[in-house]
Amino acid sequence: MTALDIDFVRAQFPAFAEPSLEGQAFFENAGGSYTCQQVIGRLTRFYTQRKVQPYAPYEASRLGGAEMDEARARLAALMGVAAEELSFGPSTTQNTYVLAQAFRKFMKPGEAIIVTNQDHEANTGPWRRLAEEGIEIREWQLDPQTGHLDPAQLENLLDEDVRLVCFPHCSNFVGEINPVSEITALAHAAGAFVCVDGVSYAPHGLPNVEELGADIYLFSSYKTYGPHQGVMVIRKALGELLPNQAHYFNEGTLYKRFTPAGPDHAQVAASAGMADYFEALAAHHGHGGSPAETGAFVHDLMRAHEIKLLQPLLDAVKDRNDVRLLGPSTAETRAPTVAVALNKPAEPVAAALSEHGIMAGGGDFYAVRALQAMGVDPNEGVLRMSFTHYTSEAEVAKLIEALDHVL
Repeated sequence: MTALDIDFVRAQFPAFAEPSLEGQAFFENAGGSYTCQQVIGRLTRFYTQRKVQPYAPYEASRLGGAEMDEARARLAALMGVAAEELSFGPSTTQNTYVLAQAFRKFMKPGEAIIVTNQDHEANTGPWRRLAEEGIEIREWQLDPQTGHLDPAQLENLLDEDVRLVCFPHCSNFVGEINPVSEITALAHAAGAFVCVDGVSYAPHGLPNVEELGADIYLFSSYKTYGPHQGVMVIRKALGELLPNQAHYFNEGTLYKRFTPAGPDHAQVAASAGMADYFEALAAHHGHGGSPAETGAFVHDLMRAHEIKLLQPLLDAVKDRNDVRLLGPSTAETRAPTVAVALNKPAEPVAAALSEHGIMAGGGDFYAVRALQAMGVDPNEGVLRMSFTHYTSEAEVAKLIEALDHVL
């Protein structure tokens, strides 16, 4: 496996050269990542050269529309899906709400949706509200000790009434990577569709949605080195079944059917910079191939680096008697999002870490149901330390040292 060139990576992110951030190690990436130069450059160009209504016949407009189309096509190709199956919205939370309204019209009273209590509220709350329409909501519950979602428990919830199964690729604090392909196969065998919340996974490598088999895959570009957008993959077979949620004249265009508001032209266009970055990363490491192959290569490159850095942090906290590590203690099975319960409010501890040059967070992170299920007081929250492939070994060592001082 090719080793990640961390110096090349960090050179792509202006934040690492920003004087006001010097000496501070960023460990709140699960809340939003640094933005790569490729995205910043495209956003600046759009606002200076293309800030007109797109898709008109004059040149600035034509180029603006072409850049928006480029973003959709290139990100879709990296994820192994057709360009028409990927669309943008103002956030993943908003995209999920729109999808829930589509399913509200698509489903009948008495039919069921399965959600988990491992999720961020964005991929559980909108679905749970459909109970008001007579739709049955079944909860696939995590293990209160480990946070694990057991597929065998899902099997017990599936029957002919279930139309949709919603679950995270990984939790935003438990961190364990759920077996999406296995879960999807179980749901499909029961005649149900699958909606996967990939917000906490995609920053660690874009998945191939075709290989996963998911019908819906959601993630946030602002957590994946890009602008503040929600990215939504809906496979064509399902997208054409669900009722249109956009203007009636957009019903025939798949990528417009679930975006009732007009798109943010500049941010959609700038999202192509994410593809620029992934391709530059692959090329620098000697990889050439199709977009899907590039996506897979970059995914594995990122994950190998993260696993190498994550295990020492897990080892540093897993056996402490003053904290409780939530989720697995093996780096291979989880994303580098590490949350610990402290039996005291977490936010002051995060503030203390900041005095040591560590930027981390404390709170419930919109996963109140999961915290309660695991016996953690949401008012106290957890200390969350999250990173991505642009984090260095020296920064992880600095975090471990700071934890020793603060705890």
